[in-house]
Parts: sequence; C-alpha cells; structure tokens
Amino acid sequence: MSISLKRGTVAVEPHRIEWDIAAQEVMNKLKDILQEDIVDLQHIGSTSIKNICAKPIIDIVVGVNSFDRIMAHNEELKASDIVYRRQDHPGQHLYVCYDTENDIQTHFIHVVIYGEKQWNNYLNMRDYLDAHKDKAKEYSDLKERLAKMFPQDRQAYTNGKSLLIENILQSAQEWRNTNSDMR
Repeated sequence: MSISLKRGTVAVEPHRIEWDIAAQEVMNKLKDILQEDIVDLQHIGSTSIKNICAKPIIDIVVGVNSFDRIMAHNEELKASDIVYRRQDHPGQHLYVCYDTENDIQTHFIHVVIYGEKQWNNYLNMRDYLDAHKDKAKEYSDLKERLAKMFPQDRQAYTNGKSLLIENILQSAQEWRNTNSDMR
C-alpha cells in the first residue's frame, strides 16, 4: 500500500520508512511557505511511531502563535497542493494533501497554537508510545481490530479508539511531567 487512503475508508499496515520521508518532504515545503509564521512543526500520529500499524496518511502538527498569519498563506499553500479543509476542533485548523480526482488523502496537517494543550497532546502521545512498547502494542492491536471491523466507516474506527487515546493521553501527560527533559 502506498501513502494514501480513499477518503472515509480505513486500512492499517505496519510502519514504513517511506512515511518518515514523506513527512519530511511536506514539512520542508511548509517551512518554505510559512517561514517565520510557524514556531515548530513535527511528524505526529501513528505513522511517526515505530513498531505500530497506521493508516497510510501522514499527520503533521504545525505550532503557530497566530492562526491569522497562517490563513494569509492559504492561496500559496493551495498552489502547493496543501488545501485548507476547516476548523477541525476549537483551536485547531486542518489542511489536507488531497487528490480530488481519485478522492484520496495523503497528509493531514493540524495547525494549533504552539505550547497549548493540543500541541502538547500530539507530542506527548507520540513520545509516550515510542517509549512504552507495551502501550504502543495495545494501541496498534486495537487499531488493527477496528480497521477490520470498520473498513468503510472512518468515524466508527475513530470512535472505537477514543477511550484508549484518552487514557494514553492522561498517562502521557503524567509521564511528560516526570520526564520534562524529553525530546
């Protein structure tokens, strides 16, 4: 399977080095376009965590001080095939790398305020699962089961992960608080 997934569907596969390469390519493009309007950006989500399965869609988080400054780049981003989708959650805007002709998504770019809860949650979860192989395996196993149960229902797949994610985020925050020098 390549780096892409038809919108609304679910499939997971073991980690691939290509995901890290694809993330870096888009992060370089974002740095070139957004320049000083970003504080930091990171490859996040399951494709950034070794030894677990993931949907072959790359997640990147972009930390900013101001959403307005990023929104001013929307046309330039669109010209580089990075399309603004919507305010995904309060305090988070979503951009997508998307093949509209084939209804295929390759990257989700989450723009959040740097240093606030959503930024920290993304990094904490990634780093915690990298450091805790047992929890990473539990999460990966759940993702595989849910993908088999809901191959055509992304919302049901996402809902099925929510309780475990909530628990992981709580553990990850406690872990980060005692390991504040990590990453």
